[in-house]
Amino acid sequence: MDILAAKPILNSVIFSLLGIAILLVTYFIIEKLTPENTWKEIVQKNNVAIAIVFGAFIIGISMIISAAIHG
Repeated sequence: MDILAAKPILNSVIFSLLGIAILLVTYFIIEKLTPENTWKEIVQKNNVAIAIVFGAFIIGISMIISAAIHG
């Protein structure tokens, strides 16, 4: 495989891993800032409202990360 053809694939993998890492870091920051354990609220207590809010949070942060990476 030509080295020029591998560069875009490698860039995609690196930027994908970078985006996922940033998303996880921001999730843990929000998890520490909230008074309740959000994962426990969503999974064990089936709190749909918190699940919707965190779903919107993940989509929003993902869009920001994508825009920052792709310029």
